[in-house]
Amino acid sequence: MTSNASYDPVRAWAESGVPHLTGRPDGPPLVPPGHAAARARELTDWIRTATSGSVDVDGATILAERAAFTGQRRRGPLTPGGAGRLLPAADGWVAVSCARPDDPLLLGALIEREVDHTTVWPALADWLHEHTRAEFDERATLLGVAGGGIPENRATDEIESVDAPHADLTPHGDPRSVDGLLVVDFSALWAGPLCAHLLGLAGARVVKVETPARPDGARRGDADFYRLLHGGHESVVLDPAVDPDRTALHRLVDAADVVIEASRPRALRGFGLSSEDFVASGGTWISITAAGRDFDRIGFGDDVAASAGLVARDDLDPVFVGDAIADPLAGLTAAALAMSRPAHGPGALWDISMRATVAATLDGTATRTPRHDGRRWLVDTDSAAVELAPPRPRAVTGDAPAPGRDTDAVLADLGITR
Repeated sequence: MTSNASYDPVRAWAESGVPHLTGRPDGPPLVPPGHAAARARELTDWIRTATSGSVDVDGATILAERAAFTGQRRRGPLTPGGAGRLLPAADGWVAVSCARPDDPLLLGALIEREVDHTTVWPALADWLHEHTRAEFDERATLLGVAGGGIPENRATDEIESVDAPHADLTPHGDPRSVDGLLVVDFSALWAGPLCAHLLGLAGARVVKVETPARPDGARRGDADFYRLLHGGHESVVLDPAVDPDRTALHRLVDAADVVIEASRPRALRGFGLSSEDFVASGGTWISITAAGRDFDRIGFGDDVAASAGLVARDDLDPVFVGDAIADPLAGLTAAALAMSRPAHGPGALWDISMRATVAATLDGTATRTPRHDGRRWLVDTDSAAVELAPPRPRAVTGDAPAPGRDTDAVLADLGITR
């Protein structure tokens, strides 16, 4: 794979649409630090090569693609969707998400106060003034709260002990074709579905699996964005609490070439599914988690990116970078790895930490503030001044299947009875 010097990092950011999602609502857009947009382009270069040009997408613009559909814009210390915030702690800053119905209850337990949706944020802010980032991280891990302390210096900051170093997530081997492979996708929201989407564009057959109790929460989001990621896929709904469905689920995984999961490993283990057995049989298992399979952390793209160290800084306090940027960066990484030939044997378990994918793009560079020439925002690169492009969507083709639409047809086609 090419090095991260292949693309000018500032130009890649400028063309990605991310700066328009970064900064304060009443201030200028900001060009983030690091080279995540350039890294995203390198990953889609790999995918383009692996597919002989049939999947031709720009990784940089994918980073801001969801906002192109939703119309969200920069909100400074709030996430573009409004469910997450950056808050000062006694020794720095933390990023916290409150997106799930039970999150106020969990955050109330974390701060040992009774709160609801209207009082959770001021109560949490008061608690953080008296507690450190490490204290927040410890309690968040125990309670399953999505959030984490923001490192001031990734090389020396004590909160780096939250997750250990991970293997290099850069594809190094030869590309492999996924045309005709069966992909069983257990993931939800953005990172895993983006991986499945790209594999589908490359010719794989993608079967999305949901349970009756846990449909993909992204179905409640922007319909066109959901169609973009799931168009052309098949939908299966099986209940692992019911013996015939559980057996069918196991046989479906046995038939797969690639499995995608984007939850803590215990979730699929609870269904009786073993990644180790699947890999030993020659399959590719894609595991996308907040901080790696060995760490019992949860997170969403915004708080994960910030806790990895990716925030923008102006003369005031830190602000979020883009829209849940750890999600698309992890999804692109996962797709490129799925399209690479494992170094040792036919099977592979790719342990993709969303935090690690973001942290690998941070290089000590600073936030840049563009200038306005009366018509547009411009930022200087090594070669020229470049206009900051807005978020841009790709064209949507095909329909996303309703939950369970294809259950019977997929099982019959694969010779699976229940």
